[in-house]
Amino acid sequence: MASGGKPAWLKVRPPSGDNYVRLKETLRGYGLYTVCEEARCPNVSECWGGGTATFMILGGTCTRGCRFCSVQTGNPHGWVDALEPQKVARAIRSLGLTYAVITSVDRDDLPDGGAAHFARTVRSIREENPEVFLEVLIPDFQGDAAAVTTVVDAGAHVVAHNLETVRRLTPKVRDPRATYDQSLSVLKSIKERNPSIFTKSSIMLGLGEKEEELRESMDDLRRVGTDILTLGQYLQPTPRHLPVLEYVAPETYDALAEEARKLGFLYVASGPLVRSSYRAGEFFLEAILRRREGGEEVELRSR
Repeated sequence: MASGGKPAWLKVRPPSGDNYVRLKETLRGYGLYTVCEEARCPNVSECWGGGTATFMILGGTCTRGCRFCSVQTGNPHGWVDALEPQKVARAIRSLGLTYAVITSVDRDDLPDGGAAHFARTVRSIREENPEVFLEVLIPDFQGDAAAVTTVVDAGAHVVAHNLETVRRLTPKVRDPRATYDQSLSVLKSIKERNPSIFTKSSIMLGLGEKEEELRESMDDLRRVGTDILTLGQYLQPTPRHLPVLEYVAPETYDALAEEARKLGFLYVASGPLVRSSYRAGEFFLEAILRRREGGEEVELRSR
């Protein structure tokens, strides 16, 4: 692992291109948010240039205050755009997407954490775009299993929830309401509700974690049946957020990916610029889902 100034492998080109402009104009036309912009993702040029984006529903204000995240924190006081499910569905249709990713801010101000709205969005997308493969990245809903079930039953092909970091660093990195064991419980409850669904999680590197702690977290994720893992470099979004303690070298990501595959993950995306929503992973999942829809048996590796 390397430290010091930002290394060359983290340099990215600024956003540009026809697809980038088209996607930005479409999203603005529908008044929609993306986590790509709100969380200052370094891959916005690559993904938007390729015509893909991660839609962020339930507004742009999060009720949590995680110390790694640049999304605005506050209290939306129960505000919800009732037309948002239809807007997202129409935007996906307008963009001609074949694989869509939907996430949200945490909405602890809502009785169900926004689960019903999340489910309505999934159903609207499936109705408007029956050919689209759909991935959702959900919050923890404060550990409410009924809320998780509401989203799982809506019909997404992939349900993700991010562990974010190792057990020891969770209280430092995440909001106090987001605990390590609660996140594992969410992933476990998804699989218990629908064993055939693909589950996915993500861990950030460079926050001071040790390699043995990463191995423990990967093992914990497999223990609750997680199928897909992404590992990527934490980048400090603003000076008020947690500093980067290490810039992890690409070869370390390669080694961690190999260890993760040995644990039985169906797919691992591991690299400095990898994020939870990552085009290479989406392409892989789309190929798997097409095989499944074609009647081919796809093995989900239980633990």
